[in-house]
Amino acid sequence: MSDNKPSLLIVDDDPLITDTLAYALGKDFEVMVSDSRKNAVNLVRRKHTPPQLALVDLGLPPVPHRPDEGFKLISELIAHSPTMKILVLSGQNDAANARHARTLGATDFVGKPCEAEGLKKLLLHALQIRAAEISGGAEAEGVQLIGASPAIEKLNSQIKQYADSPFPALIEGESGSGKEVVAGLLHRLSMRKDKPWFALNCAAIAPTLVEPTLFRYSKGAFTGATANKSGYFEDAQEGTLFLDEIGELPLELQAKLLRVLENGEFQRVGETQQRVSRARVIAATNRDLRQEIKNGRFRSDLYHRLSVFSINVPPLREMGEDKTMLLARFTRFYAEQAKLAPFTLDEDATELWRSYRFPGNVRELKNIVIRLTTKHPGQKLSVLELEPELEPATPADAQTGAAAESGPPSDPQALIEQAQRHLQRARQFNLDDVLRTWEQSYIQAAMRLTHGNVSQAAKMLGINRTTLYSRMEQQDKK
Repeated sequence: MSDNKPSLLIVDDDPLITDTLAYALGKDFEVMVSDSRKNAVNLVRRKHTPPQLALVDLGLPPVPHRPDEGFKLISELIAHSPTMKILVLSGQNDAANARHARTLGATDFVGKPCEAEGLKKLLLHALQIRAAEISGGAEAEGVQLIGASPAIEKLNSQIKQYADSPFPALIEGESGSGKEVVAGLLHRLSMRKDKPWFALNCAAIAPTLVEPTLFRYSKGAFTGATANKSGYFEDAQEGTLFLDEIGELPLELQAKLLRVLENGEFQRVGETQQRVSRARVIAATNRDLRQEIKNGRFRSDLYHRLSVFSINVPPLREMGEDKTMLLARFTRFYAEQAKLAPFTLDEDATELWRSYRFPGNVRELKNIVIRLTTKHPGQKLSVLELEPELEPATPADAQTGAAAESGPPSDPQALIEQAQRHLQRARQFNLDDVLRTWEQSYIQAAMRLTHGNVSQAAKMLGINRTTLYSRMEQQDKK
């Protein structure tokens, strides 16, 4: 196959579909296929460069009648390669599944069956967007993050304050919140900006390859080592080394990283000679490392060393009017890239945009803008066009902070006010659809929390197992 072809991963448990798509798309893409989430993750980890594109079915084994495996795979692929563009190709194409897949980071959702030519156009468009984001860096322009909220002002202040320090920095925040952008700003605003920048996603590489990638290896040091390869700590010299998803770093390597952070010393794989690195280390995680320490999966001494400077990237729901500033910025950027007129929102749609919680954070916001730019160029959109792109509200969305963890408001008046806001902004409302969506959300949440154990999920939901089976079957039929 030509090295010039963009790479495409197709994940579906139906060999007829994978064979047909591989044949139809093979002229334009370097295609690799997998039949399960586990096999797909292993396949991607073995690749030196992750695929640029992915087509993912939601109904994958061992539970092909449910979308859970597909949802998990989307999250894992995004964690592996944040620049990968994922399209969902699934027969489980109800609106709730499509919305949730996009919230997790999928660029678009295509229902089965579909024509190969139309699929090809969508993939090429996604590839174009990916290239624009990498080369243009939509949010990487300028010297600070977009926004004027107190949360962003504090974050910009911390970035400027910590940029020139030689000490490590730990960036924490939810998936999709922009931690890698913050890391890039720490480098670009420092005196190291003209020095090398290296990034390693610890979730995107097989655990056995982390050590040789960081510390260099020689030909024959392990299976697959066909030539000498310098390590990131050497290549970075006096620049910056960004370790994304640091919570995925194997325990045995955490001690070696700690040593580098303490005195700069490290050893190449298979050598005993001590070497010294002067690179600055910036780490990021969407995990709670304090909880990981309690669970024995992360070293407390490494955590304290990494968090000399600790930066918390706020979720988009806490950024207030910044949501509309980001809307304006990305609408302009993606319209320019697609050579289309930008869309706008009317007053009610703008209010809905402001009130939406964006569970997928900035990544979700960008994907929404991309889809609206493609579907409605140059148009003024109402709630009718915007609402299908957003995840339905959950009971916890009515509250913030600790109170959100306890479920719906106990005050009937608060529930009435929430319902009133929903009715006011909804152009088409159906009570049965709303109740069905809430029920489906709680059932899927319970199944995820219990890893598919129906008995435990039923107990969590306060219903018996037979009732849960019945309701799951009803949902599958819809």
